[in-house]
Amino acid sequence: MAASSVKHNKQSKKSVGCPVEFTLEAIGGRWKVLIIHHLLEGTKRFGELTRLLGGISARTLTRQLRELEASGIIDRKVHQQVPPKLEYSLTTIGRKLEPVLLAMHDWAEESLKSSRRSKK
Repeated sequence: MAASSVKHNKQSKKSVGCPVEFTLEAIGGRWKVLIIHHLLEGTKRFGELTRLLGGISARTLTRQLRELEASGIIDRKVHQQVPPKLEYSLTTIGRKLEPVLLAMHDWAEESLKSSRRSKK
């Protein structure tokens, strides 16, 4: 990455220097990848995600879902009923993250095995 793009990025959080940085911005953080992982299995309601992500507060989950929606990764469908029913699913572009997450998983397993071998 060029120094000028790094400098520009520090000046404006909205500008992104490279595609990898854009991806990390979109899916980075403790919960987003886990949310995407669960949505790869199918559409989920807010309560389902809360249970699946044990330990996440409603406020944090709401914020993460809004950010993923703003990035175009997930879709939120509101069913007009009382109480309102909200369902979350991956968009077409969100589904394209599956091989990325699988590659991250494979890399982590390989890296962990390697570090265990080096400690012996």
